[in-house]
Amino acid sequence: MTLPQPAREALESFEQARGWEQRARLLMQWGDRLEPLSEAEKSESNRVHGCESLVWLVAELDEGQWHFKASSDARLLRGLLALLLARVQGLASGELAGLDLREWFTQLGLERQLSPSRSNGLHAVLLRMAELATT
Repeated sequence: MTLPQPAREALESFEQARGWEQRARLLMQWGDRLEPLSEAEKSESNRVHGCESLVWLVAELDEGQWHFKASSDARLLRGLLALLLARVQGLASGELAGLDLREWFTQLGLERQLSPSRSNGLHAVLLRMAELATT
């Protein structure tokens, strides 16, 4: 499966990072790129449950392709969300359902930095995306 352009960019930049400090900096830079959510979008109905931090996910289906916006009150999590969105933007429902999140973060060299709570939070986001994709 070919990677979307933003996902390829993410892989290239993380492959060049040496060590956790550089990856953490990159992660925060990616998080800063997230399109901000409006106060209205930070509603309870857009909140992803199962995350320790506050996370919101807004989804829109356009001509069979999913487009997401997400945000969090936690800086590192915003970076992880940005990387997740880079991987899933524009996918069809079937592709979204078949995505292996752990493999994606392993490719980025971030799997060791995913604490169980962060990992659970990201899986909650992916589950929410899959739920939205099947409704």
